[in-house]
Amino acid sequence: MAQWYYSDYERNRHGPVSAADLAMLHANGQLAGDTLVWREGLAQWQPWHSMIDEVVAATPAAPAPARASFATAAADAPEDAFSSPYTMAEPRSPYAPPRAPVQRVEDVYLDGQVVYAGFWKRVAAYLIDSVIIGVIAMVVGAAIGGLMGAAFGLGGGLDNGGALAIQGVVQLVSLVLTACYYGWFYASVQQATPGKMAIGIKVVRGDGEGCGFWRGFARYFAMILSGLVLGIGFLMAAFTARKQCLHDMICDTVVVDKWAFTAYPDQQREELGTLAVVVLVLGGLLFVGLIMLVAGLAAMAGAGR
Repeated sequence: MAQWYYSDYERNRHGPVSAADLAMLHANGQLAGDTLVWREGLAQWQPWHSMIDEVVAATPAAPAPARASFATAAADAPEDAFSSPYTMAEPRSPYAPPRAPVQRVEDVYLDGQVVYAGFWKRVAAYLIDSVIIGVIAMVVGAAIGGLMGAAFGLGGGLDNGGALAIQGVVQLVSLVLTACYYGWFYASVQQATPGKMAIGIKVVRGDGEGCGFWRGFARYFAMILSGLVLGIGFLMAAFTARKQCLHDMICDTVVVDKWAFTAYPDQQREELGTLAVVVLVLGGLLFVGLIMLVAGLAAMAGAGR
């Protein structure tokens, strides 16, 4: 009888277990559709939803035992333990924390519909990320400015040249940190920054593969190019076939619904969503408020002359 292995939500491997044990976990709602499973004979780990028929249909119904006893891989198991899991497993209590990580295989499904993120979804995600990046940059800038200001003070005082040097360092560090922010999140499992995750979109390659850190890092600087000429590079998303901005075309990326290129394309949505609408409204009100403030200050300055 085939012995099975499966991963938990932390990508730790469990097993070996019998097909009956897997069927019981499935019946109890403990195996999600995207949980990875493996048995001898499979070339790689497979999502549970693709193996359900093989396991559940072949397993006769039986009363569930009080508690199944499972095994997990030993802590010193080599990285390729999945290729010969029987020699690497040791019995452990299912209540003990699993120890051996499973490398997740991200499948890209190309046979489903792809919903590309429109201009306003991207704007809403950008506004959320701008707030997060702004807070981070403010904290980092204050720390750098304080340290460098103290250093200049010990060296005889802070003149105009020292102030410009502090400003330059703060701007450079903020620029690199922002690029790292985008690169790191685009290379994550979610393939999205917190703003894009909140809106329900992600950034992938044109063929659905992951973006990767360095491509995401470079994409930020390409995004600066999109805004240089009156923001035309951003507006391109409104009329290009795959709703790509200039920086997407430069870096071979597309912004799509979070369920695109997955086994669940039917869960994609075209509409903005409540959160996106709220963010856009708040952003619009803030923009109008800033314009009115600037106009009021200009009027006051003109009246004082």
